[in-house]
Amino acid sequence: MKNKIKIVLVGIGGVGGYFGGLLAKKYRNSDEVAVIFVARGEHLKQIQKNGLKVIKGSDEFIAKPALATDNANDIGIADFIIFCTKNYDLEAAIAQLKPCIGEKTSLLPLLNGVDAVERIKKYLPNATILQACVYIVSELKKAGVIENSGNIQTLYFGLEQEINDQLLLFEKLLKDAHIEASCSKNILSIVWEKFIFISATATATAYFDTCIGALLKENQTVVLKLIDEVTQIALAKGIKIDPQIAEKTLDKLKKLPYQTTTSMHRDYKNLNSQIEVMSLTGFVVTEGQSLNIETPVYKEMYEKLMSIKINIL
Repeated sequence: MKNKIKIVLVGIGGVGGYFGGLLAKKYRNSDEVAVIFVARGEHLKQIQKNGLKVIKGSDEFIAKPALATDNANDIGIADFIIFCTKNYDLEAAIAQLKPCIGEKTSLLPLLNGVDAVERIKKYLPNATILQACVYIVSELKKAGVIENSGNIQTLYFGLEQEINDQLLLFEKLLKDAHIEASCSKNILSIVWEKFIFISATATATAYFDTCIGALLKENQTVVLKLIDEVTQIALAKGIKIDPQIAEKTLDKLKKLPYQTTTSMHRDYKNLNSQIEVMSLTGFVVTEGQSLNIETPVYKEMYEKLMSIKINIL
């Protein structure tokens, strides 16, 4: 793998497993590209033994990466590293992958929040870190098995106001693997529009303990209030947001299967002590306070969700 383009995926869950699976399938026998999975525990053992099963509707395939490991020293310097961990695992993943990061390595965090780039820069101030977001409904069903149950799987990435050869190469590698990827120089607006979508949805599904279909049926007005509050934060930070963002967000939600929910809601239901409430809900409250913008609905929901998290702990 010495002279191959190395694409490393860290966190082989719903997002990393689906996109990583497509990449591994495409470049399984490639002389030019090596796809590497960084995973752990029983999930890693199953991938090493049988490959990664990827399911989408009635279609499924087995993806076998060039390497699946939990040891970054096995990998060497990577060209692209895609971080698909939960927000609360990001710093640990950065520390783990440091041996793979060189001067020309591009880092792509596919996390649910909007602060990943700033957090990575604290540890790697000189690294090339791309802004990115993804729309997908996919999850780890069991060790070695990923299922995409949605009807949207798009990935956006880029550097604000810049397109270069490295970005165009990455876009081509992704598209050739049948990933709906798009490189944009207006990536901040795209990332924030995704944050508006996921922050409001994750907060509401967790707060009401319900799926998206039932949420829209019973509490659509509340969802609209959340969308408005987080949109005001984005605008105050100078981010260009589509004036029709509320309608666009609702339209995306309505196109999802009725029983779809969010990973944060699943974490609450599963009594997971590691929950993304700080990055998806608390972030809006604290940013509102620093910008003197009222976020009453977010604040109420954040306080309740934090009390539930404390009880889980």
